[in-house]
Amino acid sequence: MERMIVIPGLRQGVGLDVILDLVPFAGSTAAAALGAYVAWEARNLKMSKWDMTRMAGNVGIDWLLGLIPFFGAIPDFFFRSNSRNLRIIKKHLDRHHPASATVESTTAPNPSS
Repeated sequence: MERMIVIPGLRQGVGLDVILDLVPFAGSTAAAALGAYVAWEARNLKMSKWDMTRMAGNVGIDWLLGLIPFFGAIPDFFFRSNSRNLRIIKKHLDRHHPASATVESTTAPNPSS
């Protein structure tokens, strides 16, 4: 949703969320619906009500900022609600399901080994 296309030289990703915000009201509402689905699925992971409230707040702020016609894409470029929500989910999974934790690496694996 947020880092589909990387802007050359800036190394900053732009995704469907920013593109949808260019369509007044309907685009922001569609992006919020997709973000709300992720927050809704957090319920299936038995996340705390506090974490789900934070996720809903992230989606709500993103939606409100996106309601500003055409200029709503600018704050959305910097406030990435879906990335914030995925970080909340990852912290929950790492805390409550440590066996499923993945090791993140900054280098690509060597296929010849």
